[in-house]
Amino acid sequence: MSLLRAIDRFFRHDAAGGILLMAAAMLALIVANSSLSAGYHDLLGKKFSILLDGEGLSKPLILWINDGLMAVFFFLIGLELKRELLEGKLKNPADVMLPGMAAVGGMIAPALIFLALNWSDPVTRGGWAIPAATDIAFAVGVLALLGKRVPAALKIFLLTLAILDDLGAILIIALFYTKELHLDYLYLALLPLGGLLWLNLRGTHRVAPIVLLGIVLWVLVLKSGVHATLAGVITAFFVPLTDRFGKSPLHSVEDGLTDYVMFLIVPIFAFANAGVVLSGITFMDLFAPLPLGIAAGLVLGKQLGVFGATWLIVRMGWARLPHAVTWRHVYGLACLAGIGFTMSLFIGGLSFEDQDHMNAVRLGVLTGSAVSALLGYAVLRLAPRHDEAQEGASAAAAE
Repeated sequence: MSLLRAIDRFFRHDAAGGILLMAAAMLALIVANSSLSAGYHDLLGKKFSILLDGEGLSKPLILWINDGLMAVFFFLIGLELKRELLEGKLKNPADVMLPGMAAVGGMIAPALIFLALNWSDPVTRGGWAIPAATDIAFAVGVLALLGKRVPAALKIFLLTLAILDDLGAILIIALFYTKELHLDYLYLALLPLGGLLWLNLRGTHRVAPIVLLGIVLWVLVLKSGVHATLAGVITAFFVPLTDRFGKSPLHSVEDGLTDYVMFLIVPIFAFANAGVVLSGITFMDLFAPLPLGIAAGLVLGKQLGVFGATWLIVRMGWARLPHAVTWRHVYGLACLAGIGFTMSLFIGGLSFEDQDHMNAVRLGVLTGSAVSALLGYAVLRLAPRHDEAQEGASAAAAE
């Protein structure tokens, strides 16, 4: 019984998602470099088909994970974005200014560093967006390990930044990673969209019809050439915040889905995508333009972009640091923002299809994310404790 209680306590801890994600990535690394490697890659390459009279979907398992399961992940992000826009941290524009500009800086600087190192190669240049994303689960997990040493306002700052970062990543995927458009399927997608709009306007309390229409939308968007995970975000925005009975379908679905996404879908994605084959790789391979651009973008670019944009906005007098948050806290947060992992691997998969480039992407993402996590943890560990920072903020306010 005590074991069950310990397991329950683990999964309730804020760091649980990040720890499980790390464990899945480590397992992928071990399997990809063991005698199981051939079976691992063979399994991910197995085709799974849903066909009717020869027509339908036929894709390798890795694409069902990246296009299918990750659509559920993006559906959860869409629910979170809608909730925050209507009643949460993104409702008040004044509260969005500082983390919003930090998120923008944290996307631009890593992309510029990556491009500076890969500009001469038209193939690798297409991966410019890989280091621009932040992994919410991993970053919040590292922050949670510090407990009460960090101010609560810092966690809110990080969550807001990461949510806006995800929104930016969604827009990048929509605008820059659509390879070929089939307009007939996009026109057909208007039918489930119309159904979703109708259900939303009448304040439906049933989620099943929304999910069914979302699946139809996913298939049509996938067939259109637009990345199918965007269908998850779009569907989420049609889930009513309040139904005609005064209850919240959005809250219910988000609460019910979060554990499945954080503890099942994201670890499966990590296991399927983090398997770097280390055979033949030397230390100098990390300094090739593609992995170096990703790692440098995550480690240096995020620090420069997030910290620099925050400093500039505060210096200009357009916003103030959150209560009890010091500049050392902001720097530690900027380091944690360099944990790209899930979103970086996902965008890497959209950028490159061949295994050689993807192996370099995995090497850069894992290296950059690991360095960012360790550096962020160390900086925040040495930062003033929550109570000390609070006393300092109160004294400054009194003066």
